[in-house]
Amino acid sequence: MRRIAVALAALCVVLAGCAVGNPPPADPAEVARRSYSDGGPAQITLFTVRGVGKDNGAHTALLVNGSERVLWDPAGSFRHPQVPEVGDLLHGITPLIERIYIDYHVRPDFYIVRQDKAVSRETADTLIAAMKAHGAAGQATCALATSGILRQAGLDVGRSWFPNSLMRDFGALPGVTEARIDVSTVDTNHNVIFGRGGVPLPPGA
Repeated sequence: MRRIAVALAALCVVLAGCAVGNPPPADPAEVARRSYSDGGPAQITLFTVRGVGKDNGAHTALLVNGSERVLWDPAGSFRHPQVPEVGDLLHGITPLIERIYIDYHVRPDFYIVRQDKAVSRETADTLIAAMKAHGAAGQATCALATSGILRQAGLDVGRSWFPNSLMRDFGALPGVTEARIDVSTVDTNHNVIFGRGGVPLPPGA
């Protein structure tokens, strides 16, 4: 039993993407001020961070474009002064913030599998509501929490502790498109990440 517990705890700890404490909840006024919607079609995007070479799943996150554009980053380590967080739900996810989030995770030893799926606005907003209701996820439960939230919105994925298993189930859903993002296709940590030798975005970015 101890070996199983240690293995599960190691799923996301490798990247420290799924094993960090949460900051205090952002002020509701700041959340409202930073709220962002691009006005485009509803869509969800599953990000799976994987190790180069072994392809082990290191972290799971879910971007939802509904009535607002938010990022569910369960037990994630990403922080930015212009991205208010409440219980693992990041608000104000503009296209630039999305790129910075990707840049933060992609490095020589990790890459991202990005899977996009068009959904109804109702499904997107159901997911957002489920994320808000869930609250902060426990350490090393990124895939477990995310798969549970997807199932609440009627998406046919299995409940799993493992990012790779969720990635495969999500990829089997109708209409999903997939892309690999690695160091050959993204700038990595070049002074755009606050707190990692970078600088904050200008106001209003």
